[in-house]
Amino acid sequence: MPLLADILIANFLISSVSLIGIFFLALKKERLQKILLVLLGLSAGTQMGGAFLHLLPEAGQKLSDTVLFPFILASFVIFYLIEKVFHWRHCHEGECKIHTFGYINLVGDSVHNFIDGLIIAATFLVDLKLGIVTSIAIVFHEIPQEIGDFGVLLYSGFEKRKALIFNFLTALTAIAGGIIGYFLSFTIQGLVTYLLPFAAGGFLYISTSDLIPEIRKETNLKKSLLSFGFFLIGILIMYFARLIE
Repeated sequence: MPLLADILIANFLISSVSLIGIFFLALKKERLQKILLVLLGLSAGTQMGGAFLHLLPEAGQKLSDTVLFPFILASFVIFYLIEKVFHWRHCHEGECKIHTFGYINLVGDSVHNFIDGLIIAATFLVDLKLGIVTSIAIVFHEIPQEIGDFGVLLYSGFEKRKALIFNFLTALTAIAGGIIGYFLSFTIQGLVTYLLPFAAGGFLYISTSDLIPEIRKETNLKKSLLSFGFFLIGILIMYFARLIE
C-alpha cells in the first residue's frame, strides 16, 4: 500500500518538527528564562492566528452559523472543564509544580495535530502532488507553533527534556490521524468538519485564558513590547501560511 506509506512518511516528517526544541536544550537556564516570555507571545499569536485564519474559515465553509458557533462555545467550555480537572488533580493542596495550562496545551495540540493527519490523508487520497503540497504548507505553520508550544511547556514547569518528549508525543497524533483518515476516507470530511471548530475553541481558550494573562504579568515595558511583537509575528506567520495553502 504505497499510498498509506506516503501518508505515514509525510505525517512522521511533520511530527519531527516538534523536535525543534532540541536547539534549546543547550541553553543555560538563565538564558532560557529570558526568552520564555517571547516564546509565550509567539505561541499565543500562532494559536490565535491558527484559530481565526485556518481552522474557523475552513469550518465556516461547511457548517452553518447555528452549528459552528455553538460548537466553538462548547469546545471552549470543555477545555475549561479539562483544565479544572487537571488543576484539581495536580494542585489541590495549593502547590503546583507544573501549571495546568501546560497540560491543557498538550490536549489542544494533540487535537490539532490529529486534524493535520486527517487532512494530509485526505489530500494524498485525492492526488499525490496535492498531498505533498499540503504537507509542505502544514510544515510552514508547524515550525513556529511547535517552538511556541515547547516554550509553553517550559514556562509551565516542565523540564527541558520532558517538554521535548511530551511535545513530540503529541505531534505523533498526526500519524494516528493519517492512519484513521486512510481507512475511513469515506467519512473523513464529516469528521474533520466537526473537529476544526473544536480545535479552534481549544486554541482560543488556551491563548486568551492562559497564555495572554501570563504575558500580561510582565511589568517591564521593554519585555512586554517584545513579547507583544512576537505575538504579532505569530499571527503574521499564520496569515502567510494561509496564503501559501
